[in-house]
Amino acid sequence: MRNFFNFLKSKTFFIQLGLALLVLVILIFLVLRYLSSTTNHGEFVEVPDFSKKSVMDMRKSIEEAGLRYEVLDSANYNPDFPRFSIIDQNPSAGAKVKANRKIYLTVNPSGYKKVTVPKIIQVTKRNASSMLKAVGLDVERVTYVDELGKDMVYQIKYKGKYIKPGDKLPKTSKIELICGNGTIPESAIIKAESEQ
Repeated sequence: MRNFFNFLKSKTFFIQLGLALLVLVILIFLVLRYLSSTTNHGEFVEVPDFSKKSVMDMRKSIEEAGLRYEVLDSANYNPDFPRFSIIDQNPSAGAKVKANRKIYLTVNPSGYKKVTVPKIIQVTKRNASSMLKAVGLDVERVTYVDELGKDMVYQIKYKGKYIKPGDKLPKTSKIELICGNGTIPESAIIKAESEQ
């Protein structure tokens, strides 16, 4: 035991301890250098703004920046952006990322998704408007015809053509309601008179 304590106080022990610390410091330095070179530590790429760019233009920009990408489809059409253009990106434009980072891009579809025209024949104009709004359609105008049911929907039109419940239209389409004005049609009066 006494020899051990004497060894701890000896010059040889301090030389060996110094060498061990020197090797440890050199080893840590080499590991940090290696990690720095393989992870591009401190080297960042600024994410370009892909907003409103076509997929082809985006590919060129992303390759020049040394990044990767993944395209995500969007179910919601945005009329403020061109068809098939980038409407959203993650990380956002201007963010600093490592080279070869994957950027997630959302593409604008070709148009609004189609919705089914609800059953609004023989329904009041007010209820029909609410039912249309619920599925994403709008009433452009209301035309009145001689029919007994006041404000009752008798027919529907889209772009001047008659349509029927169950037809598919692009979301946000504007349709025309043809409603009764509360008067009996002349043809019904003539028919009733002829039957007497």
